[in-house]
Amino acid sequence: MQAQVQQFLEFLTAEKGFSPNTRDAYQNDLGQLTEYLGGKLGPGAGADAWAKVSRDHLSQYVSSMRARDYAATTVARKIAAVKSFYAFLVDEGKVTQDPTEEIATPKVGRPLPKYLSNEDMERLLAQPRRKGRNPENLRDEALLQLVYATGMRVTELISLSVGDVNLESKMVRCMGKGAKERMIPMHDHAAEVVRGYLRAARPHLARGMTEKGMFLNRRGQRLTRQGFWLILKNHARDAGIAARITPHILRHSFATHMLRGGAPLRNVQELLGHANISTTQVYTHLTSDHVREEYTKAHPRAT
Repeated sequence: MQAQVQQFLEFLTAEKGFSPNTRDAYQNDLGQLTEYLGGKLGPGAGADAWAKVSRDHLSQYVSSMRARDYAATTVARKIAAVKSFYAFLVDEGKVTQDPTEEIATPKVGRPLPKYLSNEDMERLLAQPRRKGRNPENLRDEALLQLVYATGMRVTELISLSVGDVNLESKMVRCMGKGAKERMIPMHDHAAEVVRGYLRAARPHLARGMTEKGMFLNRRGQRLTRQGFWLILKNHARDAGIAARITPHILRHSFATHMLRGGAPLRNVQELLGHANISTTQVYTHLTSDHVREEYTKAHPRAT
C-alpha cells in the first residue's frame, strides 16, 4: 500500500509543485489511513489493497476520528487528502472505482485570520533595537521589518538569498508556492534596516563561509523555520505582547493593515501571491469590522 502512497507524494511534488510542508501533511494523513486499513484488510491484502478498500471502510475510518474528538477542520483535511489520493489512483489506472465518491466532507467555516494591532506591531518591530546592536539583533530587526513590509510566508523569507533583494530598486524576488516567482516592493525604512544588517551583521554571522542565504544563524548557516519562530516568540514576549503569536500572524497583519489603509484587494492578492482572490477576501471581513467600529465611534446617531 505504501508504494502507491509514495508515488502519489512524488506526483504532488513533481507535477503539482506542492511545497515540502504540504507534501508532509499528505504523507501524515495517508500514513494514518494506511495504518488503519492495515488492521482491517489484514496482511494478505496484496499489491492491489487500495482496490479492496470499500466505502464502508472509509466511513468507519471517519467515524473513528470523530469518536476520538478530532476537530471538524482536521477531519475535513484528512478526507480531502484521501479523495485526492483516490483521484490519482483512478487517473493512473491503479483502481477502477473510487470509494470516496459518497464520503461527505464536513462543512467547516473558514476561521478569520488573527493579526496584531498597529500598536503591538510597532512594539514588536522596535524590540530587537531595544535589546542592543549586536549581529543577532540587527538580523532580527531586518527579519521582522522585511516580513511585515512584504507579507511573505516564512518559508519564502528564509529561502531568500542575498541576490534576491535589490536595495537600489527596493524590490524582493520571492519564490512562492508552486515555484511561482513574484516581485514585492519594500518601503524605504525596511530597505535601510536590511542594508544595515547586510553591512554590519551578516559578515559576522557568515564566519567566512560561502552560504548564500540572506538570513543566517550564529553558526553561519541559513536560518530555519524553527529558528525564525523562536526569534519571533522571544521578541514578542519581551515586547509584552499578550496574544499568542505565530509566524503567519505577521502575514495576516500585513494584509489586514494594507486593506485598512486603502490598498485595493487585487493588489494585496498579488503581493501575497494568492492564486485565487477568494483566499484574499477573508481579510475583507476584518476590514469590515474595522469600518463598523469607526462608524460607531464617529456617527453622532450611532451611540
